[in-house]
Amino acid sequence: MKLRIGYGIDFHQLVEGRDLVIGGVTIPHHKGALGHSDADVLLHAICDALLGAACLGDIGVHFPDTSSEFKNIDSKILLAKTRTLIEAEGYSVGNIDASLCLEAPKIKPYVSRMQETIAGILGIGIKDVSIKATTTETMGFVGRQEGLVAHAVCLIHQV
Repeated sequence: MKLRIGYGIDFHQLVEGRDLVIGGVTIPHHKGALGHSDADVLLHAICDALLGAACLGDIGVHFPDTSSEFKNIDSKILLAKTRTLIEAEGYSVGNIDASLCLEAPKIKPYVSRMQETIAGILGIGIKDVSIKATTTETMGFVGRQEGLVAHAVCLIHQV
């Protein structure tokens, strides 16, 4: 069985007047992520990890922010399309391990919903989706709550 590892990272600015969507879950907060789509930093990092593992480029190649087709799109749709792309190459998802970097809000109450959402889209078990979070101890743009970052690693395997 052929195994491949992928890594993805995404950044988004935080601004007033936008919903904060992370891992396919809308989280109550006074700021949301700014982006062409719904700006779901976690799902974007996971898409990049999966696409990279399959050697298919990155999220910008397949879902460019210059295309009106993807304006305000739900990133769960992008993740589903990414699954289709890697499956077309003969791969399926093994697992996801992701980390979020943000000062606020605390995401622990939402992690299980994020895991269920991501697992459902990718056709894997909830225990195959790990989501962790950390702060930057008030340092940098994340610490000043100007933005947030997500890192994701995935394992895919040939079917």
